[in-house]
Amino acid sequence: MKPIGRKNYRSILHLSNSKLGERDYFITEGQERILTDKKRDKHDNILVFEKYDGSNVGIAKKNGKIFALTRSGYEAKTSPYKQHHLFSDYVNRREKMFYDLLEEGERICGEWLMQAHGLIYDIYIEPIIFFDYFSQKNERYLFEELEAKGIEYGLSLPRQLHEGDAISVNSLLPVLNQKTQSIKSRELPEGMVYRVERKGKVDFLAKWVRKDFRAGRYCIGVDFEDLIWNIPFS
Repeated sequence: MKPIGRKNYRSILHLSNSKLGERDYFITEGQERILTDKKRDKHDNILVFEKYDGSNVGIAKKNGKIFALTRSGYEAKTSPYKQHHLFSDYVNRREKMFYDLLEEGERICGEWLMQAHGLIYDIYIEPIIFFDYFSQKNERYLFEELEAKGIEYGLSLPRQLHEGDAISVNSLLPVLNQKTQSIKSRELPEGMVYRVERKGKVDFLAKWVRKDFRAGRYCIGVDFEDLIWNIPFS
C-alpha cells in the first residue's frame, strides 16, 4: 500500500535542449519562452536550481505518523534496494524533527544521494537535498516556505542559481559549473531545474540535463558489493 495514496513525486518535463531519458517529455514552446526568453508579466518569478543525481524520496505525515517514501509512493523500508533502507533509517532517527516540521497530510521531497548513480559526490553534510514541499491538497508551497523550514530545521536545500526574469540555460552554465556547495559533484553537475512561481502559487517546473550526462553508470549492471557510495554507511 502507498501511505499517501499516490506517487511521492511525478516526473518534471524537459526543456527542448535537454537530454531526455526513457519516458521523458518536453514542455511546450510557450512554457519554454516564459522560462528562458521573456516572462509573461511582473507576476512571474523564475527560480533556477542545481539538479542533483540520486534517488527521489519523500517524508510524509499521514494519520499522525511519519513515513519515509520512495518516488513511487511506497514505504522506503519495503524497497528491494539498500539505499532506500538507509533512507528509512535516516528518517527514523529524525522522526521527532519531521513530526514537528510537517502538518497532517504534508510531505517534503528530496534527492537521496547516499548511492552514486551517474555522478560521484563529495558530501560533507547529510546525504540529502530537499527541493519541494507539498500541502495536504498535494499542491506545492512556494520555495520561500521550504527555505523557511530549511533554516528552522537545518535542512540542506538545492543551490540556487537565479531568481527573477527569464534566463537561458547558456547564461546560467558558468554559474552552474562553479560547484560551490557542500555537496559537490566531482564532475560537471547534471543540470538545472527551473521553477515558475506566480501570484502566490507554483505554476510549473522544467528541467535541463546536459547532453553528455550518463545516467546510472555507477550502479546499472553492477553487483551490490561493487556499488559506489558517496559517503560511508553502517
